[in-house]
Amino acid sequence: MKIGYVRVSTKEQNTDRQIKKMHELGIEERYIFVDKQSGKDFNRPQYQAMRLVIREGDLLYLDSLDRLGRDYDGIIAEWKFITREVNADIVVLENESLFDSRKFKTMGDLGKLLEDQFLSMLSYVAEQERKKTKQRQAEGIEIAQKKGVRFGRPKREISEEFLDVYREWKIGNISAVAAMKKVEMKPNTFYRRVRELEKI
Repeated sequence: MKIGYVRVSTKEQNTDRQIKKMHELGIEERYIFVDKQSGKDFNRPQYQAMRLVIREGDLLYLDSLDRLGRDYDGIIAEWKFITREVNADIVVLENESLFDSRKFKTMGDLGKLLEDQFLSMLSYVAEQERKKTKQRQAEGIEIAQKKGVRFGRPKREISEEFLDVYREWKIGNISAVAAMKKVEMKPNTFYRRVRELEKI
């Protein structure tokens, strides 16, 4: 059976391109699992559902390896779980010539050894990429800060309306809930503004 796994990092991102690829491969809608959340770990509802469905002899398709996740140690563990414990296969469409577990299986024990080396190399390359990205970000932030760019949320001015409501609340004339309603703020915003005001 063919299975497709699709992931984007946020609810706002579009999955259509990945899903179209899965349809083109002839994968039934009910066997396309879609998550809209970060790939930092594997505690994703649709990924876990896919894990429960996949069986020996099945073929899992991914658009690219990073759709499986961002944690490369985790990717290696999941790859081995699917290909060795479940005895299913994985094909990564973005780089099918390299990422097709069926190729390693035809080689027997040598295939396992080559697959382990391949996955270790992949992990090393990915780790180096992560380090480079972090370094570039740090360098970019440092340059921007030297140019006077400020990061973080800009502080908003405290309005007269908020000051009036704050005074009423502070002397006990109105409750915190009533104060929040008057200034149309959620509790965390209201108390953050209170803290900002009391620091002045």
